[in-house]
Amino acid sequence: MNFTTILKSRILLLLILFLSQTTFSQEEKKEGEKKLHLRSIVDLFTKEDTLKISKPDSKRKLIAFPTLGYQPANGFTFGFISQFSFKIKPENKVSLWSGGASYSTQKQVLTYLKNNMYINNDRLFFSGDFRYYVFSQSNYGLGTNIIPWGTEFQEFDFNSIEQPMDYNYFKFHETVSYYVFRDFFIGAGIHFDSYTDIRDKLLDAANNKYTYHYNYSKNYGFSDKNYAVNGMSFNMIYDTRDNLINTNTGLFLNMNYRYNPKTDLNTHRSATILFEGRYFLPLSKINKQHVLGFWAYGQFQLRGRLPYLNLPAIGWDQNSRSGKGYTQGLLRGTNLMFFESEYRFPITKNQMISGTVFANATTATTTSKNLTSFEAVQPAIGVGLRILLDKTTLTNFIVNFGLGRDSQTFYFNDGEGF
Repeated sequence: MNFTTILKSRILLLLILFLSQTTFSQEEKKEGEKKLHLRSIVDLFTKEDTLKISKPDSKRKLIAFPTLGYQPANGFTFGFISQFSFKIKPENKVSLWSGGASYSTQKQVLTYLKNNMYINNDRLFFSGDFRYYVFSQSNYGLGTNIIPWGTEFQEFDFNSIEQPMDYNYFKFHETVSYYVFRDFFIGAGIHFDSYTDIRDKLLDAANNKYTYHYNYSKNYGFSDKNYAVNGMSFNMIYDTRDNLINTNTGLFLNMNYRYNPKTDLNTHRSATILFEGRYFLPLSKINKQHVLGFWAYGQFQLRGRLPYLNLPAIGWDQNSRSGKGYTQGLLRGTNLMFFESEYRFPITKNQMISGTVFANATTATTTSKNLTSFEAVQPAIGVGLRILLDKTTLTNFIVNFGLGRDSQTFYFNDGEGF
């Protein structure tokens, strides 16, 4: 069975699921307005008498638990994840800190701390992404035409283009944006990305065996062992989301212009621009967890050159969720565009268990291709399961299965895809 046949069958399945959920939503409306009683997985271990006691929603909520996870780029991971959500005042928007540390079966050490916070009566918005990885990840070349179409795809094997690499990665990104008028913010940020102890496992320059990373680095004057990209950014944000952890309705727009000066560890000045949009449409007036979401972003080089590992790639957004269906870093390019649509729906009436179906597409260029041609777009589809961890913030534990072209991936994590 070829990919086109598989894709058609999956699309048919998604349509059936969509129609069944729409029918459920219509039947639900006929019941009239009524308050939904949510139950989280924690409630299974709570006495019924305690659940009946009415308590006001807390302005602060801490979730922390050990985790066993899996992502294609990491293998199985063992560690912990945590999330601290809060409101300065009850009428403020939800703010979030999340962090974790884990060790993987591929001998990776992964630590991170991220924030998306509204403070000073929602007049300041902070967004940060801090990571330190002792990491390993394969490279597959630049552009989305690395996966061929037509008759060439019948003989295609990812192992034939895979080039494994080890390196250490340090990331410190923080932006601060100030309220200008309703839901609109303007701000600035600082950005540090450092790549050290790069070990290109298939590189054997003495015997003329070169790799994508080595050839790119030498062509543009970068070290193939260590480099860093440090810069500053100008940002514009528009945000009407009702809940940034699990959005039921609203629009998020982000424009980030980043300038990176030339330094001892970065041999090129460069400027990049990133556009991102997320839109959430509730499909039911009774149960807003019936949501259709859209996520799109593009990152483009305006001038100069970035080192290979700093080029835009799937799975390297703030929450590492883009490109589900393909392993992290597989699709990489000098410019990249990504689009995903997701339908979220409750499975149980108390919303302890919910599901999602999604489809996405990615296009990326090589150093010599024009992005506007879109001559190589790689699609993926998938399904997911959600288990409610916290009723106040609607935080879910998620399991996703993605199906790309000759590629299958599983993801375990907390929080939504976008």
